[in-house]
Amino acid sequence: MEFFKKYFKGDPNIWAIIIGLSVFSLLAVYSSTGTLAYRFRGGDTSFYVIGHAMNLGLGLFLAFVVHKVPYKYFARLSQWLIWIVPVALALTLVWGISENVASRRIPVLGVTIQTSDIAKLILIAYVARFLALRQERIRDFSRTLAPVYFWICLVCVLILFANLSTACLLFLTCIALLYIGRVHVGHLTALLVVTIIAGGLFVGGLYTLHQHGIRNVVTQRAPTWVNRITGVSDDYQKTQSKIAYGTSGFLGRGPGKSIQRNFLPQSFSDFIFAIIIEEYGLLGGSAVLMLYLALLYRTVIIVRKCNKTFPAFLAAGLALSVVLQALIHMMVVVDIIPVVTGQPLPFISKGGTSIALTGVAFGVILNISREINKEKNVEPLPATIENQQPETT
Repeated sequence: MEFFKKYFKGDPNIWAIIIGLSVFSLLAVYSSTGTLAYRFRGGDTSFYVIGHAMNLGLGLFLAFVVHKVPYKYFARLSQWLIWIVPVALALTLVWGISENVASRRIPVLGVTIQTSDIAKLILIAYVARFLALRQERIRDFSRTLAPVYFWICLVCVLILFANLSTACLLFLTCIALLYIGRVHVGHLTALLVVTIIAGGLFVGGLYTLHQHGIRNVVTQRAPTWVNRITGVSDDYQKTQSKIAYGTSGFLGRGPGKSIQRNFLPQSFSDFIFAIIIEEYGLLGGSAVLMLYLALLYRTVIIVRKCNKTFPAFLAAGLALSVVLQALIHMMVVVDIIPVVTGQPLPFISKGGTSIALTGVAFGVILNISREINKEKNVEPLPATIENQQPETT
């Protein structure tokens, strides 16, 4: 216990949540990758679970390292990295590795990286920083809302071509952050209405061009978007997922006894929650849900203790991103919303980039909690990122 208190700072409840998610992750991925093992590795189930354990270890290591880094550096980094994000996303679209008619990953030093996950963290940090610096003129449309809204739309549109649900999730997170940041609600509502209309016309236009034979990196995803939004192409996945959670009962079939892992596409990633419910029942599924809700609750407590705006906005944005992604994953699995595109369950689904960057997000939240504990006896400071930091864009 003394070792933990000495080296692992921040909210201990969040550390417990991370450990809980890691345990569910190892168990679920070990079970759900059995089919992959027999198909590609001659039945060697250890190959995938060891690889996943290494990814989890990396995620935990990044959470530990990041929670030691003062959060002010994230503000400075986001200021410069935001300019690289559109370039990286555009390069991914043009030269990335194609997966299901979409380029989502780009090879870097022998590994593939999903650039949209990195863009998500950078954009949230940038928006948090921008709002913190603009608090004195937060209701100014031209100086505050318009510039930051431009960056949100630019990044989300570039992600849209490869992953619709990730773009929508990031957009919703940023809109929630703008609302938390006290921008003018009337201005924000007007922009949202215009964006929704423009988005509908944009997707409809791309679909029409594709139907008329104009097929390229810009138009190729439009039919998939339309089919999945209308529920045309996801009947098989819905059916297999319903069988998984419909036959689970309160306690489930038991660890490693899933049947639907052999039939459900992406059972180790986009539909892993169905496998968790099948094996651990309503009890296990509820436990996973409660872990994410507990993360949100603990982050709200951290935000309320912040005496500076940037860490408050940053913690809120990162927690919302993780929890909204988890809720969308679960709602897709239980057929509350259509299967637009797949979303991994944060820190549970198989996937190196997702786990690593979720670990970074956890580390940032823990770091903010750690800094609050250090500053709890200090008088509240003005609502800026740093007292001496000039206002910049």
